[in-house]
Amino acid sequence: MKRIFITGASGCIGHYMTEALIQNTNHELYLLVRNPDKLQFNYQARPGIHILKGDMSRIEEYSDLLLKEINVAILAATAWGGKGETYDINVVKTLALINLLNPKICERIIYFSTASILDRNNQLLLPAIQFGHDYIRTKYQCFSQLPKQAIADKIITVFPTLVFGGDKDKPYSHLSAGITDVTKWINLIRWFKVDGSFHYIHAQDIAGVISYLVDHPDYSPQPEEPDQGVDCLVLGNPEITVDQAIAEISSYFGKKVYFRFPLYIWLTNILIKIFRIQMDSWSRFSLDYRHFTYTNPVTPASFGLKNYCSTVEELMRASGV
Repeated sequence: MKRIFITGASGCIGHYMTEALIQNTNHELYLLVRNPDKLQFNYQARPGIHILKGDMSRIEEYSDLLLKEINVAILAATAWGGKGETYDINVVKTLALINLLNPKICERIIYFSTASILDRNNQLLLPAIQFGHDYIRTKYQCFSQLPKQAIADKIITVFPTLVFGGDKDKPYSHLSAGITDVTKWINLIRWFKVDGSFHYIHAQDIAGVISYLVDHPDYSPQPEEPDQGVDCLVLGNPEITVDQAIAEISSYFGKKVYFRFPLYIWLTNILIKIFRIQMDSWSRFSLDYRHFTYTNPVTPASFGLKNYCSTVEELMRASGV
């Protein structure tokens, strides 16, 4: 039995991850949450689940617990906006928490970053810190500091790609919350050809990977992975083009795709000007970059486990559309 300290349990990924650990293990869990009322899973389902009402801004209050008890730390909490708060939580307090852990007791730190800060070779993407939102920029800054920490050899950073998930018992991810806005336009979207590609993963599959990492603290990615100073894993199904995704969504709704009009970048720029669409620097970069793909992404199947969502059809079904 391990003692596991978890931040971010009230989020979409956090719900799936914590529920999996509650249901499938006997590990003792310490959940740091600002508002326990947001927890939609049953944290009284079994003994050994401790709710710590607080937040990352006061992480030093738990220094004794972190130093003396914790075997695994799962760091999924994040601040999304506000320059000062985002830097304080995503960088300063996250590093503070890491340095409160005891290298002689802690066997694994699982740190959640975002694939947005990586290029196609899984190296740091410079435009992420140049043009990224506060969230993306601070994730870049924190990850850059991880190799300098005394406990760096215990850290494995996970980089989720596009995350789907959520249901009546779990909060929806940003993408799943907006999926109906996309599908209701499928009759129009299916007529356009778009140059772009991406990876996606369901939060249930993220939970499967995290559970594996918890129970296999000696696991390390293959040697051919780029050396970032700490172990790294990109979480996602194999890359898929935008056109493939549109075709599969169309098929799911029984819509035929006969031919498509290429939506060239120059035409996109004209439409942006005509309709006076406001774009920040990161959105503009993303529009030009287009192919957010990575090397060697993993899912539970990469570890001999069963995937929850491996196809767009399964993703649509799981999303309830």
